[in-house]
Amino acid sequence: MRHIKKMIGSLLFLAISISSCNSQPSQIQTPTDTLPIHIQRFDKALLQFIETQDTALEQELLKEYPAMLEITGKGILNLQSPAVPGFFDQLVTYYSEPTLKNLYEDAVHEYQDVSDIESQLGKGFAFLKANFPDMQVPACYMHVSGFNQNVLAADSLLSLSIDKYMGETYPLYQDFFYDYQRIKMQRPLVAADYLAGWLMSEYPFEGNENVLLDRMIYEGIIKYIVHLALPEITPAQLMGYKEKDYAWCTANELTLWNTIIQRKHLYTPDQLTTSKYLDDKPCTFLSDETPGNIGTWIGWQIVSSYMKENNVSLQTLMQQQNAQELLSQAKYKP
Repeated sequence: MRHIKKMIGSLLFLAISISSCNSQPSQIQTPTDTLPIHIQRFDKALLQFIETQDTALEQELLKEYPAMLEITGKGILNLQSPAVPGFFDQLVTYYSEPTLKNLYEDAVHEYQDVSDIESQLGKGFAFLKANFPDMQVPACYMHVSGFNQNVLAADSLLSLSIDKYMGETYPLYQDFFYDYQRIKMQRPLVAADYLAGWLMSEYPFEGNENVLLDRMIYEGIIKYIVHLALPEITPAQLMGYKEKDYAWCTANELTLWNTIIQRKHLYTPDQLTTSKYLDDKPCTFLSDETPGNIGTWIGWQIVSSYMKENNVSLQTLMQQQNAQELLSQAKYKP
């Protein structure tokens, strides 16, 4: 019986995937061209300065990367403007800590060549631009945060911390992260996190962060759009799940939804309860087999149902601020 259940779950997952591909709303634009994306290597330039402490490089950094210095200082080091005396000294002190320095060097080595990521971003941002014509394509950078601020975004600027994508077997990760966290810390997810970070920057969450429905719909919209932009990334990868966990969710979708409704968690404005559904930690409060971030996964299913029922553009979807209205129009029936 267990074998049959697993097989049914896998077949159901396949059927849903095929159905989703075949029923894409006609208002979604699929571009034929890509955009030329070049990732600017702030991470390399800063490492050179950290290693040499050549004061001449300070001026080069200020000239080439003024915005990155600004948001790195504020977002990672709680420092003010680079113009403040002692800014670069504190920068050197922070990144010279031995463990962080080794991590920094490993990250730059691992990401010496990023042409594959630039190619993915070229396709991904071309998709976003086709569906959000007024959206500005950001200048893309890389930085190292020391497991701190993963995404840095400002006007027309987006940077990702590459030390968070060293692969789930990277030795240092064993001391700092759980298995369910490390599965997301892999190179195939770099481009996806760039796109998600920019969408969240351009369309920040405006609902009630303590209400599960509001959060799950917003997160589900982001996953839905990123998956369309980068279809080569499997839904399981995008969720940070193993394939067997994704198949389990598909096979138990109705039970999961009914449990949320029966426990009256969907609308209860309780931050602690809501966070349990969106945390990477396995949702064992629902069942021993429920993976983490199940709220986002269900939100993605609701959004997919909404887009099948309503032939709207992605811009209209992204601007939908009423989660209850979206749920009603989705006619969601797991």
